[in-house]
Amino acid sequence: MHPAIQYIQARRGDFAENLKGLLRIPSISTKPEHKADMARAAEWLVHRMQAIGLGHAEVLPTNGHPVVYADWLHAPGKPTVLIYGHYDVQPPEPLDLWTSGPFEPTVRDGKLYARGAVDDKGQVCMHLGALEAHLKTQGTLPINIKLLIEGEEEIGSPNLDSFIKQQLGRLAADLVVISDTAMIAKGWPGITVGLRGMVAFQIDMQGAKSDLHSGGFGGAVENPGFALAQLLARLKDAKGRITIPGFYDDVRRLSPSERRQLAKLPFREKAFLAGVGAPRLHGEEGFTTLERLWARPTLEVNGFLSGFTGTGSKTVLPSRAMAKVSMRLVPNQDPNKIARAFMQYVRRLAPKTVYTTITEISGRGAPWLVSPDDPALQALARAILKGFGKRPVYTRTGGTIPIVPTLAKLLKAPCLLMGIGLPDENAHAPNENLDLDNFHQGMLSAAYLHLELAGESA
Repeated sequence: MHPAIQYIQARRGDFAENLKGLLRIPSISTKPEHKADMARAAEWLVHRMQAIGLGHAEVLPTNGHPVVYADWLHAPGKPTVLIYGHYDVQPPEPLDLWTSGPFEPTVRDGKLYARGAVDDKGQVCMHLGALEAHLKTQGTLPINIKLLIEGEEEIGSPNLDSFIKQQLGRLAADLVVISDTAMIAKGWPGITVGLRGMVAFQIDMQGAKSDLHSGGFGGAVENPGFALAQLLARLKDAKGRITIPGFYDDVRRLSPSERRQLAKLPFREKAFLAGVGAPRLHGEEGFTTLERLWARPTLEVNGFLSGFTGTGSKTVLPSRAMAKVSMRLVPNQDPNKIARAFMQYVRRLAPKTVYTTITEISGRGAPWLVSPDDPALQALARAILKGFGKRPVYTRTGGTIPIVPTLAKLLKAPCLLMGIGLPDENAHAPNENLDLDNFHQGMLSAAYLHLELAGESA
């Protein structure tokens, strides 16, 4: 057994205790009152990186919360890997639904409960543990390593793209490793090979200059709430197909072999439905639930507001209505093309009896897909087989991680997504937790990956 692997096996409890130190810091990026905690978490990471033997680690400022950068570049002729993660977390509310304090890490039944445990502090510390194992036993790393740990992922990374562009030379790498993704189920280690992109808009309609008496004006003046509801209803047909002209033109369809592979995964629609709590599932006809979630584009109304929404009755004809709409995109859809098509279609559908405004409300995220035949991905598959004792499956996710296509494009490097989270670990919700078996086996896999990329035998 390689000394680094022995080191990880012998210190399993120590790594979990170390993670607790970072979890105790309430690094909530969206709340200004936690600015000092954000700085404290960044400094914690720098001290940890220095303690494990990374000679260069520093906090770098942005226009928002800082980035932590570190590197070890003493393996000439070996690949350079950039590890990306984030140290900021979501707000913990509602607090009364937590069994233990969100920033008081607690182990129950093999799971570590705390805000940030699985999103994303556990994964960051997993990678640091693998690096520590090599450095403490060998005094060196098999490959060159750079780390980019940001503090604004949970608020959309508003300053990260500009930071990367400014630091392209420093961040140059042969490949990127990201672990902010999930496994499909316990005992099924996986590699994420596809992500959906996203564009999102707010539609505002205004009719009269103020709310009107529905008896005195109803039937003579357009109701913006009703007009907007009608417009939204026309964005999809009865079969769940999106009606925007050209929306599906560039969609990359699943091959028959890809559909067979998805069908073999441990996904049970009855269990999924029970977890959701809806009376039945719904979606685009002709596709399975997993295909709809991972490989088909969507359009959803995320919010709708108009008129009187308090208790009881108030018979007004509202002057305003607002809806928020997002679209998840799949390979090879272009977010810019879809955004233009959406705005043109909404303007065409909007009645002349109201004033309509369309505002984009988030950055455009591109979809992403990598081939399982990529040599770097195959090296990761071998590492996961050794770390988990089981071959990984190839999965996608319905969510969007804008940094993945950004790094792939700007650094011109493949991205490897080796997630260790589980779907039921309550990321962004009360009682967030991390399976400590996955934490340990993920750390082993990361250490094996370093050896695989270096061409060394473990």
